[in-house]
Amino acid sequence: MQISKWGNSLAVRLPAELVRELGLKEGDRIELHPDNRGLAVSRAARPEEILAGLRRFRGRMPERPLSRDEANAR
Repeated sequence: MQISKWGNSLAVRLPAELVRELGLKEGDRIELHPDNRGLAVSRAARPEEILAGLRRFRGRMPERPLSRDEANAR
């Protein structure tokens, strides 16, 4: 990957193969995570993906309430 000047900032140019593999499109955000070889790149969740996850979760409660004592015992 190549780092280039972009205005007053620096930008990383991603190889086309990585862009395809991660399903990236212009405007997407990526996350960099340290791993044993340096940094790993992953696509950050898109707003519509986050909303879809929240819609699936809405209204769901645990099958039985978790007591504070039980939680502290873990």
